[in-house]
Amino acid sequence: MEKDFLQQIKRGVVELISEQELLDKISKKKHLRVKLGVDPTSPDLHLGHTVLLRKLRQFQDFGHTIVFIIGDFTAQIGDPSGQDKTRPIITEEKILENAKTYQEQVFKILDKSKTEVRYNSEWLNKLGVKGILKLASKYTVARMLERDDFSQRFKNNTPITTLEFMYPLLQGHDSVEVNADVEMGGNDQKFNLLVGRELQRDAGLEAQVVMTMPLLVGTDGVKKMSKSYKNYIALNDTPKDMFGKTMSLADEAMYAYFELLTNEDLDKVKQEIKDNPRDAKVKLAHTIVKQYHGEAVADASKQEFENVFSKKELPKDIHQFETKQKEWKPADFLVEFKLAPSKNEARRLLKQNAIEVFSSGATEGKIISENDVIVLTAVPTIVRAGKKNFCKLVCN
Repeated sequence: MEKDFLQQIKRGVVELISEQELLDKISKKKHLRVKLGVDPTSPDLHLGHTVLLRKLRQFQDFGHTIVFIIGDFTAQIGDPSGQDKTRPIITEEKILENAKTYQEQVFKILDKSKTEVRYNSEWLNKLGVKGILKLASKYTVARMLERDDFSQRFKNNTPITTLEFMYPLLQGHDSVEVNADVEMGGNDQKFNLLVGRELQRDAGLEAQVVMTMPLLVGTDGVKKMSKSYKNYIALNDTPKDMFGKTMSLADEAMYAYFELLTNEDLDKVKQEIKDNPRDAKVKLAHTIVKQYHGEAVADASKQEFENVFSKKELPKDIHQFETKQKEWKPADFLVEFKLAPSKNEARRLLKQNAIEVFSSGATEGKIISENDVIVLTAVPTIVRAGKKNFCKLVCN
């Protein structure tokens, strides 16, 4: 049992501080309190967030309790981890709105009956000025500047607010309040998690075990998955979009996705990627869609993808727009109907011959260049941008 537990729990983990402490805690307590704190700074969760959530679910499957802390208080400060500038402050109303969607999405992965949901305003609001000052006295400025992000900003003369120094202390205080045995976080969170260990010791508690996970790279295969980089796959994406976005993933990132987002045998996966990368990616996309939408939907998404991209058939559910303008410059057209986010991106797609126009009933399209004109009629015209974006246009 202990061997199976460690084998599953350590899969994909960057750092465990420490394995022996974790085993000692289990031998004494049997049922651990495993903490994850999340600041609801945006409305949607993406697959990058699920790296931690899946690890928490593994703890639940071994009988442990998850303490899911929604940082409605700390979100108003903003986590400085990995930031090269101060985060903008979010309104309390927006934070609560985002928190509601977080709860709806996390239980696609976590077992609700084994999850304790807490808001850190519950105890941080009660600290008052005296409590905040006492907490601030626990760490020196020199210790705070040991953080890579703070030290870089200090060297570059980039402003660091005193409020930002408080963030790791407040997050660490969460661990004291909920008496966490283990705290999970991304590897950029290590400093914050270690502060929690020290504050627990200072409060006379046993220090929490710290477990960090890697940041999932986005579909571009370069930057971390983030809405701001437009390289994310959202939990609320349609099955079709989830499948298509996974298929757009850089081949180099496939193994990490299998390791962090699935339960597939990694030795087998490594060989499959080597032998046939495309089939391995289809398997990955099917597995991910199946986890969040079920096997039947995953099968249908796979078939739809094969029809559109292998058999060159058009999708069945293309969104239709109506317009009174008959003739369009291609770049204007792509931006107007949201097939490209900007004129520059539209021109890039046109130069790559990635824009194709299908007349009614046609299965073969015409590649459009930047100097062409898109002419619309009362008969529906279908336009494809890139590999997976389609729209249907009617001029009335």
